Amino acid sequence: MDSMFNIGEKVKCKKFGTLTHDFVGSIEKVYENSAMVAILDHDASDEVAVNDFHNRVIVRLRDMKKVS
Repeated sequence: MDSMFNIGEKVKCKKFGTLTHDFVGSIEKVYENSAMVAILDHDASDEVAVNDFHNRVIVRLRDMKKVS
């Protein structure tokens, strides 16, 4: 599988579901069209949602971009 994202890379992800703001995370696993992302930095108002997700979410690859 050849993906433009690799495990350990820091990415900025678009908000979705109960998350009301974009967030920054680290890729833990890459799938065909998505990746498991550990949430590292998020808006304080999303704290409850992030805790409900146990600090991990599945995000579509097209909804994230690398952070340098």
